[in-house]
Amino acid sequence: MNINNMAREIVNLVGGIKNISDITHCATRLRLVLKDNEKADIKKLDQLEGVLKAQYKGGQMQIVIGGKVGKVYAAVIKTEGLNRMDSSTGNKKIKEKNPLTTVIETIAGIFVPLLPPLVGCGMITAFVVIVTNLGWVDPSSGFVEILRMIGNLIFYFMPFFLAVSAARKFNTNEFLAIALAGAYMHPAILDDAKAISTTGIDMISFLGLPILLVQYSSSVIPIILSVWILSYVYRFVDRVIPEFLQVLLTPMIVLFIMVPLQLIVLGPIGSYIGNWLVDGIDFLFATTGIFAGAILGFFRPILVMFGMHYSIMPMQIQQLSATGASVLLPSALAANLAQAGSAFAVFYLTKDKTMKSAAGSSAITAAFGITEPAIYGVNLKYKRPFFAACASAGLVSGFFSLVNARGTALALPGILALPTYEANNFIFMVIGLVMAVVLAFVFTVVIGIKEDNISNQVIGINKGNGKQLVIKSPLKGIVKDLLEVDDKTFSQNIVGKGVAIVPEEGKVYAPFDGEVLSLFNTKHAIGLKSNDGVEVLIHIGIDTVNLAGKHFVTKVEKNQKINKGDLLIEFDINEIQKEGYDTITPIVITNSGDYLDVIRVSGDNITYNEDLLKIFA
Repeated sequence: MNINNMAREIVNLVGGIKNISDITHCATRLRLVLKDNEKADIKKLDQLEGVLKAQYKGGQMQIVIGGKVGKVYAAVIKTEGLNRMDSSTGNKKIKEKNPLTTVIETIAGIFVPLLPPLVGCGMITAFVVIVTNLGWVDPSSGFVEILRMIGNLIFYFMPFFLAVSAARKFNTNEFLAIALAGAYMHPAILDDAKAISTTGIDMISFLGLPILLVQYSSSVIPIILSVWILSYVYRFVDRVIPEFLQVLLTPMIVLFIMVPLQLIVLGPIGSYIGNWLVDGIDFLFATTGIFAGAILGFFRPILVMFGMHYSIMPMQIQQLSATGASVLLPSALAANLAQAGSAFAVFYLTKDKTMKSAAGSSAITAAFGITEPAIYGVNLKYKRPFFAACASAGLVSGFFSLVNARGTALALPGILALPTYEANNFIFMVIGLVMAVVLAFVFTVVIGIKEDNISNQVIGINKGNGKQLVIKSPLKGIVKDLLEVDDKTFSQNIVGKGVAIVPEEGKVYAPFDGEVLSLFNTKHAIGLKSNDGVEVLIHIGIDTVNLAGKHFVTKVEKNQKINKGDLLIEFDINEIQKEGYDTITPIVITNSGDYLDVIRVSGDNITYNEDLLKIFA
């Protein structure tokens, strides 16, 4: 499925454009806030081609897609015209969320859009540390000075970045929000705040009211509070001002209210809250030390699994802003490397070629900081590796607390970001990194994985209903392993287990009695459901959706009842290949998770109506 079609399907399955009130994305997930969660079909989203996992967590519909999430997000925005989300709810009553869910949803909605500059600046900081420590460049050179400026710019100007993101989240005017950030960052405030020790002046009088001089650069909470209040003030003022005067008077009145209010009240309150958070975290780690680190490390992957890890991002940024380092960041490094270690163990243990490929590739991406493929595609599949990684992360995070480990930049927590971490001795960071991988690997190998190979599949039947279902071949051709399909959606078993066939004749026949579950408009793929409940996707060729139905002829319709051997689709192999497309056809059991296992029972050559797959129910 190409990106644009995938975007359309996602929008349809979440209830359409009108059901989306907000949309953003992180490194691997599309995150949507829906007006009515009941309109979303999570089961079909979970089975959608290209989607790793769909879930509703933290007040958001989270659709795990992987590395191409940015392209899918852009396609949704462009194709569906979702430039700005409509926050109105119409007459539909929305299920009320609990306060914790609302807070987590709000934090994620504000901070997730900042990930690209946060990670980019953090990685540049890591690069500077590497090249200066290795002596490749002079630390006092202009080159290093500019790179340090780039690495620090998002933190210094954090109020501006947060102003835009918060304005979008609170559905208010972005440019007025930027103006409020400008008030916090104006030299009249910042320069006087820096000069307090020299001048002794720590406030400015405004109509007899004191404006405390506070250093707001790098601050987090003050601007978020200000934009939140702005969203109410702006709507109120805009409502009471006559329409013909709104353009002239509304911005002026809003700024006249908001700037003094934030400098006198909101800014100092937000600054104090931020300082209390930093002091509280430091106190917690100073008094409980190893236990606080271990608990955070153990639960960090679980927070990632539920998409709740962004809820602690403000605390990390506040610590970085106030002290230049965060004690919370090392737990993320430990958690990511531990998931990589467990995935490497699955790679070592599994006999399944497809899973071995998925485990190896996802372990590498986890080591570099992206853990969702390892968590969803490998470790959670077997369950034990995931919790082995949690245990490893807990132990290593406790060790990091013991050696006073801290992160000095908000870089992607992986091996490339290692230079941004510090401890009593840097060698402790290296030791911890190795420990995270090795312990997770060893724990996983020791407890093992429950892999359903052919020998224990038969034993496993006694644990199910004892039924074995046989799927006939819908094509004539040469049978291949899904691993040989040049599309990770199929080769990594993301859609489900099955095989592929290189067709020798352009005809697709029904492999069982059942019905047509789905039939794509482009005619290149068909979804079937047997009378026994087995759901099969037959996907003719790779990227053939781009042909828009050319060279395909369908013989059935959606929801039509079918009998084994009925002709479903005809396609012209030669013409499709002339267009430059591979005709290898994946045949996948999309509800594989409902069964003990799916195995191939055919030889290399097969024709219609011969046994292709056996399903153990």
